[in-house]
Amino acid sequence: MSLLILISVSILTVMLDSIDQWHNRYGHIFFVLEWVVTAIFTLEYILRLISIKRPLSYIFSFLGVIDLLAIIPSYMSIFYVGAQSLLVLRVLRLLRVFRIFKLTRFLSEMEFLGVAIKGSLRKISIFMFIVLTLVIILGSVMYLIEKRQNGFSSIPESIYWAIVTITTVGYGDISPVTPLGKFVASIIMLMGYGIIAVPTGIETTEMAVAARKKNKKNEVCPSCGKEGHDMDARYCKLCGEKI
Repeated sequence: MSLLILISVSILTVMLDSIDQWHNRYGHIFFVLEWVVTAIFTLEYILRLISIKRPLSYIFSFLGVIDLLAIIPSYMSIFYVGAQSLLVLRVLRLLRVFRIFKLTRFLSEMEFLGVAIKGSLRKISIFMFIVLTLVIILGSVMYLIEKRQNGFSSIPESIYWAIVTITTVGYGDISPVTPLGKFVASIIMLMGYGIIAVPTGIETTEMAVAARKKNKKNEVCPSCGKEGHDMDARYCKLCGEKI
């Protein structure tokens, strides 16, 4: 828990130090505090290497790489100005909370979410290709309608406007002026709401399918106690009992 507190303090220090007002007033305190935290992390990393039987396996493990990335930026800042901004990588060390509190149920839920994302990846990829084609067409149309004098200086610039509009972000740095351009823009805005809903529906459907598979897999036969049934199974494949 103390390490998690130090990680949070270190990240907060880096964020506050990026504000000019705070840097000018408390920069020296941030500097000392950061190096104290770095020294503690370095000592913890070295002691971990000494105490475990297979230090190389830890060094090249996921958490080992994260631990190393957490201390490298401070030493890099000695030779490269500005490298200390990479200290925000320490937020990755908060992943240790899963090991400290042994919240394995969250890891299983992450696996469940990964299955759902993997199942919907192809559908979403096809959908994104259609959206990309659509914004290219609409951007080109707006380039022909609005012309250069209204801010649509090139087709890529018009495609950028179409992406900003269809995602309902609406920066407002470019906007149509002609009545026809406003009409087309209105259609794109209305299409944007439907486009945002499609990936959500796809992902929700896959999550429901993954949930059914998970429940079926964990279902126990009341007769023989067999687990791991197929999703569409109605009878136990070991004893034939209805499930």
